[in-house]
Amino acid sequence: MRALDFFRKKSKPTVHDPDAPHLFGEYSLHELINRGGTAEIWSATDKDGQSYALRRLLGNGLVDKVARKHFLRGCEVLEKIHGHPFIIGFYSQGKIDGVDFILLERVAGSNLKHLITRNDPTLGEFVGNILIDMALALEHMHEKGFIHLDFKPENILVTRAGDIRLVDFDLAQPLPKVPKRMASNAGTPAYMSPEQLRQEPLDQRADIFSFGVTAYELLTFRKPFTGESPEAVLRKQLDEKHPVPPPRQFNEDIPIAVERIILKCMERDPEKRYPNTHVLLSQLQQALYVK
Repeated sequence: MRALDFFRKKSKPTVHDPDAPHLFGEYSLHELINRGGTAEIWSATDKDGQSYALRRLLGNGLVDKVARKHFLRGCEVLEKIHGHPFIIGFYSQGKIDGVDFILLERVAGSNLKHLITRNDPTLGEFVGNILIDMALALEHMHEKGFIHLDFKPENILVTRAGDIRLVDFDLAQPLPKVPKRMASNAGTPAYMSPEQLRQEPLDQRADIFSFGVTAYELLTFRKPFTGESPEAVLRKQLDEKHPVPPPRQFNEDIPIAVERIILKCMERDPEKRYPNTHVLLSQLQQALYVK
């Protein structure tokens, strides 16, 4: 070996960083916003500089068939219900190099789960607006003929001005005229209604239960059902012998009328909940003195 060869640096193989900015078809992906089990969301711009949130499936399109089915359902549902101020904006959907994607409104803010975790001061300033706006978003979705079935803080974006956007419609289903048993009970257990957990027939009142759990957490910074294990939590969630601790027990500033609304939303028996989001919204507005 020549001395020059010995000291010459060997080239390293190029390793693609999946989190680095890159091109995706005609879109420039700038920053990874979030990555889940089957999809990821990027801040993106098109060739004209228009900003979006671009959500795409992982695995170069080689994903589980059920995951792809859910993704495409979410796209279809959003296309039918968007155009409301508290529903994430929809631009288009398609496929690039075999990968399904959807272009969404780019929202400057954070999801409600992160804000609750860090006790963000935004919540204290806009909590009443957030409660009513969440109900308005659900009401619009139900009026358009769909139930969300995964309503939770993580799926609610909050802007810096305190407005909200409801997101992630992958598990949404057509709103049945009478309670209907769904093909699966996919969702987030801590926010699911008892009938959804048991795979019993359900309707819009399952979303109302999830709204109640989310509102409870927003106002108390704790979940209504706690335990030493996920199984223990679910047992409490299902067992009517374990009453939900009144939220005012953890936050005395909650108006009594709002506490009653939250507890009614969280009745284990759907017949004891509000029959629809229109009634829930009306009660909330009255309790918060909003006309």
